[in-house]
Amino acid sequence: MTATTTLDPQVGRSTLPFVDGFHPERPLVVNFYRPARHQPNDPVVVVQHGMMRNGDDYRDFWIEAAEKHNLLIVAPTFPDAEFPKAEGYNNGLLVAGDGSIAPRGQWLYAVPGRVLDALRAGGVVDNPAIRIFGHSAGGQFVHRMLATFGIGPFADAIAANPGWYTLPTLERRFPEGLGGLGLGEKELVAWLATPMVLLAGDQDIATDDPNLPSNPEALAQGPNRFGRAHFMLEFAQAEARRRGTPCHWILVPVGGVGHDGAAMSRAAAAFWFEDRIPPVDELRLEGAAVA
Repeated sequence: MTATTTLDPQVGRSTLPFVDGFHPERPLVVNFYRPARHQPNDPVVVVQHGMMRNGDDYRDFWIEAAEKHNLLIVAPTFPDAEFPKAEGYNNGLLVAGDGSIAPRGQWLYAVPGRVLDALRAGGVVDNPAIRIFGHSAGGQFVHRMLATFGIGPFADAIAANPGWYTLPTLERRFPEGLGGLGLGEKELVAWLATPMVLLAGDQDIATDDPNLPSNPEALAQGPNRFGRAHFMLEFAQAEARRRGTPCHWILVPVGGVGHDGAAMSRAAAAFWFEDRIPPVDELRLEGAAVA
């Protein structure tokens, strides 16, 4: 991506192409919702879609909150054809097919920040409060981004209903842990100290979901997504105690909700902008869960 790359979404829904300079052969799109009254220093929410690569759906899940709270919604979308499987999205293209580690600039976890740079170049954002939310595969993306790049331009981060987690340890290789990436104790301690919300639907307890990761490393974290969220927090707190360093992560359960991207998006919006988790009837579940 060059310094002249700009993004200037129209008012309302829009979808714009985006070519990342580190992956020029892999075009992305970015789905936006821009309220008519949104100004460059008004809040921004970056939304990371799930395994269905449906950034347009995830953008739409946030429209009600965008109008209510005057939010610019930015949903970078990684098509499966260009970014295939978990390795090409959730796991950030860190590990090449031969097992080698890709150059840091090519890690996908830097892409949201470069999308924000393009919005700044287009005059759409200046210095607003920016938050990042990811559900399911997007929740995997978000917490691994924090682990490897830090919180960067973001004021807050929510990882909702990930299928499994990269653990805060250097003793297990990525993606189970942070080993093999060239990161050290400094980066690990910084991740533990980074504010991160694990948003977990308390009905996300299926054990036979074909999309639930079932590799041995994931199964070791628990039988379902809700249990794995508790495992992740407890593991992190134990690592922080062992080092005598802070852990600024919290787990926030969402009552009555399973693996539903729409409901979890509404819960995240209320958590951030209304300081509450609504009851399940207010989340207005829409039938089929959306990963």
